[in-house]
Amino acid sequence: MPYETGAVLDFYEDGLTALGALCARPWHDRLDVVAEGRAATLWNPEGALHAAELQFTAPDATGTRDAAREVFPGCPLTFRLAEALRPAVLPLERLALDAHAHRPPDAAVVEKLWRHQFDDTKRWHLTSPLAADFHFSLVVVARCEIQAIDQHWTLRRIAVSLPDGQSDEGLAREIGFARASPENGKPVNWPTPEPARWTGWLQRALLQDLSDDLAGIRERQEQRLRRELDRIDAYFENYAAELTARARRGDPAKTADRLAATKAEHARHRADQVARHEITVHPHLDALLLIAEPAWRAHVQVERAHHRSETLAACYVPRARRWVLT
Repeated sequence: MPYETGAVLDFYEDGLTALGALCARPWHDRLDVVAEGRAATLWNPEGALHAAELQFTAPDATGTRDAAREVFPGCPLTFRLAEALRPAVLPLERLALDAHAHRPPDAAVVEKLWRHQFDDTKRWHLTSPLAADFHFSLVVVARCEIQAIDQHWTLRRIAVSLPDGQSDEGLAREIGFARASPENGKPVNWPTPEPARWTGWLQRALLQDLSDDLAGIRERQEQRLRRELDRIDAYFENYAAELTARARRGDPAKTADRLAATKAEHARHRADQVARHEITVHPHLDALLLIAEPAWRAHVQVERAHHRSETLAACYVPRARRWVLT
């Protein structure tokens, strides 16, 4: 939702009311709230009775903000409200896409696509006819919280192919235009969920999708870190030089101890700055959708660059015009 004062105020009023709070609008940019229990946990973990007047600032307003009573772009209260409104357990929804074409694709066409995808193929032969089946993918909507010196939020929709975990940007982009299969369509033998395996694939796909955003953040972090390290290095180098100069007039043993302590403190300050400039990504999943789309399954005998013939179970996905090894 783009930040627009009236729309966000409507969201707060509807959301807090759904959680059991009492709301009233004394002014166009203010909302009086009396909350207890689940609604009050937005302000205190115990859910104790809480009364507040929320002020909704203009998008271009500047100055210091009070996150407990002011709502502004990126306000943490907005995210807590969204989390409270979500189902306690995120459901895995299922969607079967529209039915197969009546005829399988021509063998010459799918062979050409195979050779384009696996360019080290020497020989290729279908050992079984193409049979109508389904290819499964997982589509996820995730809010990614990127913690750096500056906090960033970004909403992502990604899709991964379940047999091999490959990212499917086309499906993620076009799923909103897909047509569902009718109720009397071919029954689908849905795969058993594998959370541990799927998590690794989703992490890899998210990092790939966030790579451009993270590159810019990392560049800014490195510049800031370099300035801080240079400042720390200059301070401790000057202090060590001063101690060394004093050594000529004082106790050499005491000076050596001070230099050793200075060196340890220098290393601690550097390590502290490196830790402060780390980048952490926290994804918050908002939707999980298991997709079954029409595909053609077959066994293919191939000879590739290693000159060894092998028979592979594979699935041709017409939408993506690619083969998936199963």
